[in-house]
Amino acid sequence: MNTRNKSIGTRNESSLHKTLKFQYTGPGGKTEVETGDYVADGLRKDGEYIEVQTGSFGPLKKKVSELAKNAKVRIIHPIAIIKKIEVYDTKGNLLYRRKSPSRGSLWNLFDALLSAPELPLLRGVSVEVVLADITEKRIKDGKGSWRRKGISKQDKLLSAYHESVIFSKKNDYMRFFVPFKKGEEFTVSLLAQKAGIKTEMARKALYVLTKMKVVTRVGKKGHAWVYTRN
Repeated sequence: MNTRNKSIGTRNESSLHKTLKFQYTGPGGKTEVETGDYVADGLRKDGEYIEVQTGSFGPLKKKVSELAKNAKVRIIHPIAIIKKIEVYDTKGNLLYRRKSPSRGSLWNLFDALLSAPELPLLRGVSVEVVLADITEKRIKDGKGSWRRKGISKQDKLLSAYHESVIFSKKNDYMRFFVPFKKGEEFTVSLLAQKAGIKTEMARKALYVLTKMKVVTRVGKKGHAWVYTRN
């Protein structure tokens, strides 16, 4: 078996990943299921594969493509609406906790899809976004990034569940264009303004959704690309 294609393995998985894996595999299902050259995070009782992906979908492209040849695949992607950070010393004593100033939203899905924009279009593949509060545990051990002043990331935990949103077909992505009527033209900056998101996020979203053929570039207005819903 090609071990390079294995899953992240239970030894390195976070508590967040483990919690979602068991939750979505459900009663009667199995976790860490070998299939061909790959190991699926879970196999539900109804025969659907579960893949929990906390980061970019890029590493899933080949794996999900293979799994989808035989059964349905659901990618579970958690997004932190609120992220709390707890820092401990090497003996496990809590030093301090704080709330991250950044807040996530459904739009962060496009951060994950940027390197695999066409993955959700594979037959039988759906994406379920889990909006939650997430706690990140860190250790002040002097081994972490210089940006974190030597503090290492240790674990992530699911603190509170808010809701989940399922994307199983292209039309499901139309929810991102509620402010625009069918046939109405818009630019990156107009989408950012109407949706209340940063311009860079709007640019990522339109790149992904153009690849998915949810929107189409129809021309330019000055230096800005103009889009319309399909």
